[in-house]
Amino acid sequence: MPRLSEVTAALDALWPPHRAESWDAVGTVVGDPGAEVRRVLFAVDPVHEIAEEAIRLGADLLVTHHPLYLRGTTTVSAATSKGRVVHDLIKHDIALHVAHTNADGADPGVSDALAGALGLRVLGPLVPDTTDPEGRRGLGRVCEPTRPLTLGALAEAAARALPATAQGIRLAGDPEAPVRKVVVSGGAGDSLFDAVRATGADAFLTADLRHHPASEATEHSPLGLIDAAHWATEWPWCEQAAAQLDEISDRHGWELRVHVSKTVTDPWSAHFDSTGAPN
Repeated sequence: MPRLSEVTAALDALWPPHRAESWDAVGTVVGDPGAEVRRVLFAVDPVHEIAEEAIRLGADLLVTHHPLYLRGTTTVSAATSKGRVVHDLIKHDIALHVAHTNADGADPGVSDALAGALGLRVLGPLVPDTTDPEGRRGLGRVCEPTRPLTLGALAEAAARALPATAQGIRLAGDPEAPVRKVVVSGGAGDSLFDAVRATGADAFLTADLRHHPASEATEHSPLGLIDAAHWATEWPWCEQAAAQLDEISDRHGWELRVHVSKTVTDPWSAHFDSTGAPN
C-alpha cells in the first residue's frame, strides 16, 4: 500500500500547489505522511456530512475541491463546525487534501470536466496561463458543440447532465438563439464577462451569476447566459480527478479503491417558483 506522502505527491503533480492563487489554501490539511492509504473519497466540499461519509466508507484519504479553512483560523475546537470535521477525520485516521484553484486552471481542470459532462468540444482556455508554453492551462474553457444547438437546448442538456440541485438551471437570453461557440467555467464566473465577450461566444455557462453583472452582460451583447449551482458545475471534476488517480494507482500497482461522493452539498435545499406579480 502507498503512503499518504506518495499519494499526495502524485496529486500535487496533477495540480501543483504553486499554481494556486495567492489567497488560496490548498494541499494536505490533515494527515500523517507515513500512514498507508487504501481507499480514497473525492468530494467538492469538506463539510461534516462528507466527513461522515468518508468514515462510513472506511476511507484513508478525503480529497476535496473546496478548502476547509480558506481564511485561516485560531481554533480547531470541536465546538465549531470546521473543528468538528478536523476532530472526526483525525479520530478515524482520515487525511484531508485540497485541490482548489490549482485544479481550476489545470490541464485537464475543473472546466474541462464541466465541458465533458455537457458533451462540448474544448478549443482552449478562456484565460490562458501565461506560464504554459502549450497554451492548454488556464481558467474556463472555450468550446463548441458537436452538433447544432440552441441556447435552450444547451440549458436542457445542462439540466440533464449536471447533478440535480434546488436551484436547477437558469437562462438569460433567447432560448431559440443558435449556439456555435460556448464558454464554460466551473464555479463562480461573473468576473470573466470581458474575456467571454472577447471570444465572440454565443453562450456562457457558469455559476453564481449576480444580478448586476448578468444584467450588464445581456445589455452589452446578445450573449446568452446559463447559470447553474456552484456545487453542480464543479462536481464533474470529482469524477475526472478520481479517474486520474485510478490511472496513477494502476501504473504504480497501488490497488487503491477510489470513490466519488454523490452526496449533494449544495447549500440550497428547496426551490419555489415565483407566482406573484410586481406591484
